Parts: sequence; structure tokens; C-alpha cells
Amino acid sequence: MSWVNAIIQGVLLGGLYALFACGLSLMFGVMKVINLAHGDLAVVAGYVAVGVIAVTHIPTVWSFVLVVPVMAVLGYVLQRTLIQASLNRGLLTPLLVTFGLSVVIENGLLQFFSANSHSLNIGSLVSDSISVGSQISIAYLLLVIFVVAVVVLLGLQYFLSVSRQGRLIRAVADDREAAQLAGADYRHVFGIAAAIAFATVALAGIAFGMYSSFDPTIGTDQLLLFAFAAVVIGGLGSLWGTLAGGIILGVAQQIGAQINSADQILAGYLIFLLVLLIRPQGLTGARTPS
Repeated sequence: MSWVNAIIQGVLLGGLYALFACGLSLMFGVMKVINLAHGDLAVVAGYVAVGVIAVTHIPTVWSFVLVVPVMAVLGYVLQRTLIQASLNRGLLTPLLVTFGLSVVIENGLLQFFSANSHSLNIGSLVSDSISVGSQISIAYLLLVIFVVAVVVLLGLQYFLSVSRQGRLIRAVADDREAAQLAGADYRHVFGIAAAIAFATVALAGIAFGMYSSFDPTIGTDQLLLFAFAAVVIGGLGSLWGTLAGGIILGVAQQIGAQINSADQILAGYLIFLLVLLIRPQGLTGARTPS
């Protein structure tokens, strides 16, 4: 039963990884930008939530009401200025710009908040769980995060498939020049996509702050790598692929921890490398014709 429990914990943890990964996948799918500052932006959202809670004294679980819009606006502004300017200078430039943004964010957080870790206190919810038998325990927090991840992915899929703005985003992602000839301002569309991506990473940062502690360096050291691994496993540009990739990564880590606690992170990266070796386009990606 302990193995069954490890798989269940891995599936639930995969929801958190998918929440991190969906914004990364969206930006790549629409703009072909791999945002190396993605993990650091999640940490920024965590620190913004800490500040919002301290100033307004609102319950921790409701901090997203203020943090998510702030991060969405930040995403739109960054896209229309820094990222868009780099897109006009070639495909490699955005990679270097987002790497530089990551360095600036990390060092800025270290300067203003020091290297001390923080967390978002949600009381007993962090430890409460549902017990099934003697060896299976389902944490309420991870279950809620998993449900939120599925709802966010469903909402994004519906938005992209049904709404006018969503169809416009897909059109620009498929053929920017044709969409521009039809009258679409692709820069504005890119800005909307970035705003959505930043909003999702804000949710992920808040969820992670509730689940664990964070510090200025964890964005690059862990969160970006987990998100990137989930995206690659699932398939670049696929929203549901990120959920599958997150679940596979989470299950691999929990099984690795079941074998040896020191092998938890290693097991996830071994699966990541295995997928790259066998199916480099990801589990849901289409094969490129040879």
C-alpha cells in the first residue's frame, strides 16, 4: 500500500508542477519564447502575496485575488516592452533577455529580502489530510492545488477554443504575418498571452508558498527546472501535455523517494532524460516529418 500512496502523492504533486508549467508552455506555444525567468516570477508572486497579506490582513487563501491581477499587468507590460523588443532581434535574444531578467530578479530579492526563507501560513490546512486505510493519506492542500490546476487548464482550453481573444491568440501563434494582414495587432495579442502566463505563474507561486517555503534562489534552482521538465515530458506548447508531464514527473519523484529519499529529485530527471531520448517532442507532441 505504501507504493500506492507514493503514486497518489505523485499525481497530486503533479498538479502543482502542471500549474507551474502551463504558463511556460503557453508563452512558448504562442511566442516561441522560453522564459528563463519563469521560476523567479513565481517567487516574486510569493513575496508579493507576503506583502499583500501583511498590509491588508486578508486571509492567505484569498491573496490571489490581488496578486494575480498585479502579475498579469506585469506580464503585459514586460511583453510589450522588454520581451517584444527582444523578439524583434532574433530567436536567441529573448532567451538571453529572460536569463538576464532572472538574474536581476534573484539578486533584487536577495538585496531586499535577504536569503531567509518565507512561507504562506494557512494554518492546519497544510497538514490536514484524508486517511484511506492505514497507509494512504491524501493531503487536503495538494488535493485543492490539483483541482485548481485542472480548473485552470480547462479554463485556458475553453478560452483558447471558444472566445474571440482566444481564437485570435491561436491565429497569431499559427501565422503571425497572416493574422497581421487580417488586422490583428500581434503585439497586443502577445501581451494578452503573457498576462495569462504571468497570472498562472502567480497562482503557482502562491500554491507553492502554501505547500512549502521559498527563498530568492529557489526559482532558478528548482521551480524553473521542474516546470521545464513537465513541459518537455508532456510536449512543448500543449496545455494538457503539461498536466500529463507534471503528473509523470511527480510520480517519478515520489517513487524515487520511496526507494531512497535521496533519489527523489534524481528519479524525476531520469524520466525527463528518458523521454528526451525516446520521444524528444514530448508525449503529446507530433513527430516532425523526416
